[in-house]
Amino acid sequence: MKALDPIEFKAVSAAVSAGARQKVRLGDMLVATGLITGAQLQSALAEQKRSGRRLGRILIEDGSTDEESIARALSSQLQLTYLELTLDMVSVRVVKRLPEVQARKFRVLPIDEIGDVVRVGMADPTDYQAQDEVQRLLNCEIDPVVVTETRLNAVLDRLYSKSEEITGFAKELGLEMAGDPASGDGAANATVDDAPVAKLLQTLFEDALRSRASDIHVEPQERKLQIRFRVDGALMIHTEAESRIAPAVVQRLKLMSGLDIAERRLPQDGRFVAKMRNQPIDMRISTMPTQFGESVVLRLLPQGAQGASLLSLERLGMPAPIFQKISEFISQAQGMLLVTGPTGSGKTTTLYGALAEMNKPHAKIITVEDPVEYRLPGINQVQVNDKIGLTFASVLRSTLRQDPDIVLVGEMRDRDTVETGLRAAMTGHMVLTTLHTNDAISTPMRLLDMGAPRYLITTSLRLVLAQRLVRTVCQECSQPHPPTAQEESFLRSVLGAQHPLAGLQQGVGCANCNRTGHHGRHGVYELLDMSPAVVHAFNNDDTGAYMAASRREIGELSLARHACDLVLAGRTTAREAMRVIGRVVE
Repeated sequence: MKALDPIEFKAVSAAVSAGARQKVRLGDMLVATGLITGAQLQSALAEQKRSGRRLGRILIEDGSTDEESIARALSSQLQLTYLELTLDMVSVRVVKRLPEVQARKFRVLPIDEIGDVVRVGMADPTDYQAQDEVQRLLNCEIDPVVVTETRLNAVLDRLYSKSEEITGFAKELGLEMAGDPASGDGAANATVDDAPVAKLLQTLFEDALRSRASDIHVEPQERKLQIRFRVDGALMIHTEAESRIAPAVVQRLKLMSGLDIAERRLPQDGRFVAKMRNQPIDMRISTMPTQFGESVVLRLLPQGAQGASLLSLERLGMPAPIFQKISEFISQAQGMLLVTGPTGSGKTTTLYGALAEMNKPHAKIITVEDPVEYRLPGINQVQVNDKIGLTFASVLRSTLRQDPDIVLVGEMRDRDTVETGLRAAMTGHMVLTTLHTNDAISTPMRLLDMGAPRYLITTSLRLVLAQRLVRTVCQECSQPHPPTAQEESFLRSVLGAQHPLAGLQQGVGCANCNRTGHHGRHGVYELLDMSPAVVHAFNNDDTGAYMAASRREIGELSLARHACDLVLAGRTTAREAMRVIGRVVE
């Protein structure tokens, strides 16, 4: 038998390889495996023809099947490995061999390298054209494995972070300013759309969105410009650059938000909208003069996907008895619900969750806020402006002449606002508002200190909800955690000496959580119902009796108890509960 020369051998190998590739029709395969019915397939195909979307995505969105089931069926049919992709599995060195544009275009990710073969995760392993193109770009043989698109995109977002690109833009801007000393104030650069400062900020915003940051802090230091992100309530350094670019960055932000770029001695507040990933992001900006220049803080409020920004009451994670009482309250016609807690504890989200439940065609809803954080259709929202006399109290008085059924007041800041809000709740309106107090029990006392009459408080105030946010344990790196002596003392002081302490978890730190052990946050709640017993004790001007009656009314619906329940459920750590609740047992 004649031996094949190398060229003939390659041609035969390619032909065999092409023949081994199975032509898989996803719909037929899912029907054959019993994941969907023929009727579901026909319906999805009709929708695909109408909209042009991918068949798999249509089947997932209409509930016919789920992403993991499709991926497992594909791996079985094609005899490929199915991989539950996580960030820790991926070699950064191998990933950098494939540009982000191609990775997202072909929905693939180089995972690792064994010898001369690169293992590549694919959301669609039947896309043989993508396989060939990726193999050409990597210039080596690939071993495709099946991954879900959700996991793939999550890992892509984390791996292709823009921090290096941001640093590059910062250096480019620094060199440009060094070459032109006259532009040291940044004014010229700030007005050019394609200047390095514009590229730097756009990339910074995109990276903040990828990182789930709630705030961006731009802080000039003596020898550097420090940029930090607040993620899950904790600040982390993202980028450090030369201090000389700080004026250009600050002036660009001022121009975007319509602030006075010539005023550097006084704090200023503003807002603007940036579009990222086809999603509008409302940016609230605050500037403040510091020793080394103006410090800027940006609050990111996604507006394009209200479902992601605003959670329904049911999804906030309240204990069932608290959720039931609040649901019963918002079905009534009048009264006041006060939500208390420190800044950044989720009070506005809770109130808007309640508003979303009450937002019906038959209800007139007006909000008075500073600033308007979320925008809901069908609701009349008023932005307070103290500079022109448009204060909470003045707007609230005018609001009551607009025949509202429900009024949301962003914050009770002074006696006038408190009294007007309480009288509105007493005269047939539903009033939702916030106040800064440590817990639910001290809230009526705080209203009294602000000058509200005692009878008005007990007549109008129905429920007081105190809340905090605790960081949740990262599910990618969580491990069982035996409590320390201090943590055990804290848990037993709340739960009781005989309560079993099982189920505690702690994140050890991984790439998914930036080595913090935490990923995401969960609400912690406490509810005080102004019951007849509590009202009677409060009216008698006996602080001790009122405190005792309030504690009995709250019972196990306290902040400390809910936090400890989350610890035992493995959702957060005892240390995090102690930090947020403010109780450290020596």
